Amino acid sequence: MACTILIVDDSATTRAMIKRIIKLAGIPTEVLLEAPDGKAALELLRKHPVDLILADLHMPEMTGVELTRLVLGDPALAPIPIVIVSANPNQEKITALQKDGVRGHLRKPFTPEALRDLVHNLLGVVHA
Repeated sequence: MACTILIVDDSATTRAMIKRIIKLAGIPTEVLLEAPDGKAALELLRKHPVDLILADLHMPEMTGVELTRLVLGDPALAPIPIVIVSANPNQEKITALQKDGVRGHLRKPFTPEALRDLVHNLLGVVHA
């Protein structure tokens, strides 16, 4: 089963790196969507069905925390698994977000295997 993943990060370089890691991990994707902040991510989520959100915490316009709370508070979007991808995570913040419904956390940099295992656990997607 190919999946649609939304990558939300204010760094175009980081988004490109995550896309490369997804390919290296052998995760079958139908579409890889990108957004530079939570506000743009919400616009994409309202237009495109998404199977997984990979979101940074620290972004302009709308942070990953704000995005997470809005997604989890919207009955149409709440079922989409959210994974926080952050270089300097505040463990208290991550724990609070997981209590709110965030399904996973990856610390940058991460390996293709770590991403593959997480996606498999969340979506049941088997790598190609």
